[in-house]
Amino acid sequence: MPRTHRNGTPAYKRIQNTIRKRIEAAQLTPGSAVPSERELAKAHKVSLMTARHALAGLEREGIVERRRGAGTFVALPKIQFNKLMSYAEHMSIRGLVPRSRVLLAKVIEHEREVAARLGLPASSHLVKIERLRLTGEEPFALETCYLPAADFAGLETIPLGRVSLFATLEHDFGVKLAYADEEVDATAADANIAELLGVPNGAPVLRMRQVVYSTNGKATIYVVGLYRSERHTLFIRRFR
Repeated sequence: MPRTHRNGTPAYKRIQNTIRKRIEAAQLTPGSAVPSERELAKAHKVSLMTARHALAGLEREGIVERRRGAGTFVALPKIQFNKLMSYAEHMSIRGLVPRSRVLLAKVIEHEREVAARLGLPASSHLVKIERLRLTGEEPFALETCYLPAADFAGLETIPLGRVSLFATLEHDFGVKLAYADEEVDATAADANIAELLGVPNGAPVLRMRQVVYSTNGKATIYVVGLYRSERHTLFIRRFR
């Protein structure tokens, strides 16, 4: 049986929680080495088997990866294509606290291409929300969302740095999202994007353009996401 602390938390869970907190605080970043099984066992006064069990669980969750002969490292975030999830959901399944900084939230117009993506007239008013996505204190993505202003009055005033857009649409506007069509390619970071993402000017970034549809088949959100390419692994599950 796994050793249990006096507060009832199994020892392996305490080790996992400690590592998660260090990742959230940016003390451990993607690619950083995680303490070895022996170091964890010594620090937490547990058996080697308990420490191994803790790391194995984090590996199954995709939070760390073990490299034969090298050690254990914080895993790069994976972008999963087989399920439509919000940023908050992506972070939560990895045991991380989602953090965002809202850079822009306002109603705009005369965005012909965006309006066309949403199946709207060229002159339509749109809610534009631009957020910097963070792991700890480190930026890893710049995400811009566009929605029909006529359907989402007041959305730009909601503190979307602290709450999920997907959850807000469902809870505040009664809109449930069903699926998305995505385009993925590479592009070069201009000076503004490079500064926000902390990469050199002209560095390659992964670009994802996504039209998200509601359960009634209506185009609801157009998203342009720019991701630091060296910080991400694409995870694709294909079915036959």
